[in-house]
Amino acid sequence: MASQQPQPGGPMSQPGLQQPASIQQQQQQLSQQQDFDPVHKFKMLIPQLKESLQNVMKIASLNLAHNTSIDNGIKSSDTSVQRFDKSLEEFYALCDQLELCLRLAYECLSQSIDSAKHSPNLVPTATKPDTVQTESMSYAQYLCMIKSQISCAKDIHNALLECSKKIAGKGQPQGIM
Repeated sequence: MASQQPQPGGPMSQPGLQQPASIQQQQQQLSQQQDFDPVHKFKMLIPQLKESLQNVMKIASLNLAHNTSIDNGIKSSDTSVQRFDKSLEEFYALCDQLELCLRLAYECLSQSIDSAKHSPNLVPTATKPDTVQTESMSYAQYLCMIKSQISCAKDIHNALLECSKKIAGKGQPQGIM
């Protein structure tokens, strides 16, 4: 009789797989959050950009040496060299991605600043009265601010409707009653 040992993947190894699975799931969630973070993506692209720049310089150097040897008559043009334009295109593509990351990060920062500017204080919640902050606003102040924002949104909506009617040619002249 052969001795029975737990097989990998058998019932004995199930509890051990649950912990790595939860760790793997947490890492997956973290990587998904980092994929949407433009600053993190920027930091991840910098090493690739450095490598791409090194590659561009290396290929440019090899091509220059190859062309020099052809011009001097040392070599014929039969040997193939790496294409400089492809490596340069890769470098420019990474530069474009970095530019988009920086623009997105700037937009996120601008929205955050605008959000803090237009709604700077928190309203204390009834569930946590002991955590009232000194910079929080009363509920009445909060309602006033919300009413102001709704009024502003309605004004913008009406202005857009009026402009769309004028563009469509359905608007009536303002001076005639």
